[in-house]
Amino acid sequence: MPLRTVSARRYVTPLREGGSLPAIVEADDDGLYVIKFRGAGQGLKVLVAETVAGELARAAGLAVPPIVAMTLEAELARSEPDPEIQDLIRASEGLNFGIDYLPGSVTFDPLAEKPDAMLASQIVWFDAFTANVDRTPRNTNLLMWHRKLWLIDHGAALYYHHGADDFTARAEDPFPAIKDHVLLPLATRLAEADEKMAALLTPAVIHDVMEAVPADWLPADRRAIYEAFLVRRLKAPRAFAQEAERARTLHV
Repeated sequence: MPLRTVSARRYVTPLREGGSLPAIVEADDDGLYVIKFRGAGQGLKVLVAETVAGELARAAGLAVPPIVAMTLEAELARSEPDPEIQDLIRASEGLNFGIDYLPGSVTFDPLAEKPDAMLASQIVWFDAFTANVDRTPRNTNLLMWHRKLWLIDHGAALYYHHGADDFTARAEDPFPAIKDHVLLPLATRLAEADEKMAALLTPAVIHDVMEAVPADWLPADRRAIYEAFLVRRLKAPRAFAQEAERARTLHV
């Protein structure tokens, strides 16, 4: 299914975290969303990574706020006094990435919250699968909302796509950066998570997720490369899962 499309109606407030300069925006459905701008320095690949990783996580049963495609008009910049924000809005006219804003949510604190071993193992496995380098103690990109752990901010996932145009050759890479994952110490059921998650993320599911990425961000020929990479990455034996288990063993 394609992403639901909404239109940005009002720029509410900037979120100064990260290099993509996200913001909270009100849309024409009266909802509040965190928007990632197509005109930010990191470009369209961040929007692709957000969509692909976010929807794959949802398909695997992990909690991710609803994702939308958000149209934005340059005239929205008129009401903003900050020249930097004005320039960013004007550069982002068209289709942008939006994710539902969770009011009252708090940043996950690994010292205060201890997810159960299976959930921790599934998230570690998933981030190794999607090559997400940004779920560390320094920047967890996890929220607690209604006593539930939610995954956000997947713009750093699929980092291989910042290299060669065809990155399918990297599909069997082990992803050693998993050693820095915030939940790795709790991920004591990685073997079970490997079996469960790989069964859920079938080639058909991957195809459907890739079809949801707007062509404006990723044309069909490029979409096929992402799909081939993900399908190949799931073929056993999965080096990324083995590396996660090795890293956890060394950690304890």
